Amino acid sequence: MQSNLVIYNSFTRKKEVFEPLNPPHVGIYVCGPTVYGDPHLGHARAAINFDILYRYLIHLGYKVRYVRNITDVGHLENDADEGEDKIAKKARLEQLEPMEVVQHYTNRYHESVNLLNCLPPSIEPHASGHIIEQIELIQKILYSGYAYLTEENIYFDLLKYAQDFNYGQLSGKVIDDLINNSRELKGQGDKKNPVDFALWKKAGKEHIMKWISPWNKGFPGWHLECSAMGAKYLGVPFDIHGGGLDLMFPHHESEIAQSNAAFGQNPCKYWIHNNLITINGQKMSKSLGNFITLEEIFQGKHELLSSKYHPMVVRFFILQAHYRSNIDFSNEALISSEKGLERLMAAYTRLETIVSGESSTLNINAWSDRCFSMLNDDLNTARLIAELFEAVRMINLLYDKKEFLNEEDLRFFKMRMHHFVEDILGLKPQEEQVHAQIEGFIHLLLDLRKKSRENKDWETSDLIRDRLKELGIQVKDGKDGVNWEWL
Repeated sequence: MQSNLVIYNSFTRKKEVFEPLNPPHVGIYVCGPTVYGDPHLGHARAAINFDILYRYLIHLGYKVRYVRNITDVGHLENDADEGEDKIAKKARLEQLEPMEVVQHYTNRYHESVNLLNCLPPSIEPHASGHIIEQIELIQKILYSGYAYLTEENIYFDLLKYAQDFNYGQLSGKVIDDLINNSRELKGQGDKKNPVDFALWKKAGKEHIMKWISPWNKGFPGWHLECSAMGAKYLGVPFDIHGGGLDLMFPHHESEIAQSNAAFGQNPCKYWIHNNLITINGQKMSKSLGNFITLEEIFQGKHELLSSKYHPMVVRFFILQAHYRSNIDFSNEALISSEKGLERLMAAYTRLETIVSGESSTLNINAWSDRCFSMLNDDLNTARLIAELFEAVRMINLLYDKKEFLNEEDLRFFKMRMHHFVEDILGLKPQEEQVHAQIEGFIHLLLDLRKKSRENKDWETSDLIRDRLKELGIQVKDGKDGVNWEWL
């Protein structure tokens, strides 16, 4: 299968033509959330950006296996090898079982990404459900000689690994710089070197999330889960590994090291990273008071927001920027996105009412080619949306009968708009907008019926009334005029 899609590979730091390892099959692994809190804007950006990749590959005809994991064990505070498990800490504070915390916030995450109209992944594995696979992976790394045991823990020997492999190619980190900049921290005494990372940790008596292993009762390191689950469901190597830019180091760099140590090769062919979201120019942080959850945006319950915003507005806001660029979130930006989305979707709906006529100067094929070229250029949704607003201009000309399309071109235009707006960008009319549009059509038909009655065209009048009734709409003629209601 020939592909025109070009994507930026974070590993090689250049754009490359996408060529699947086993066409037409494509394997995608995306790092999902650590489920210990309500989903926020960062979760939304990653989910939406990789949803676009998933949708577009399907549109191109590929058979895609999309794996997005749930991190529910091993992710310690401050992304370090010491401290309390983030989920265990939440469970302790709320006096819940850890898996209650996991289930609650997994459900919350699903609710949010569903509202954002993200397609569900093919497989959504949990780290806690793949402890056996992680233990087996540790054994492979130990056998290869790139890990070592202490009295309690197992660490990846990063200095030894760096002697044989090109460590830091993804993140640009250099071992010597990491060592020079590292600080001696408490509890790090059993490591050979401060840059080594944990593969398995012995659980203390207070640690409530632990499993039996060949070494002791403990838990796996955070970086291990994606290596194990990616290999299990997609093999090694697979096509695409994705995640937020903040995961590039240490998480993804550690995954590469683990894969080379265990399997002698990189885990995937392409690495894709979406950029982060700032709020009013600042990094999103609870301590700064600018941390916003998706629920707060959907309900308008945050001091930075002037009103609530529909999930499609949030999706449109995120898609207006290229996935590798920074996005600065603000109430004003959401207002602008809301207006832009309303304009686009109004024209998209209006297109369905347009009928064919004589051919015009509008070149729909050239417009369609430009739209695909935007997508093929590293999934540039920002430039695609600019082309969709060019389509809005053409739709308005057609609606005002200043231009016409023949039947074939009009059918092609409607099909392509559906592909770009709904199938690929995943935008759909808001329920309130749909209801308003339906009511607008009903009133239009009733106006036509009124004119028919004035002209004593009883046949047309009765036809409109009867057809509306078939659609579940009851028309009532009275002294005060015409009323209608849903049956």
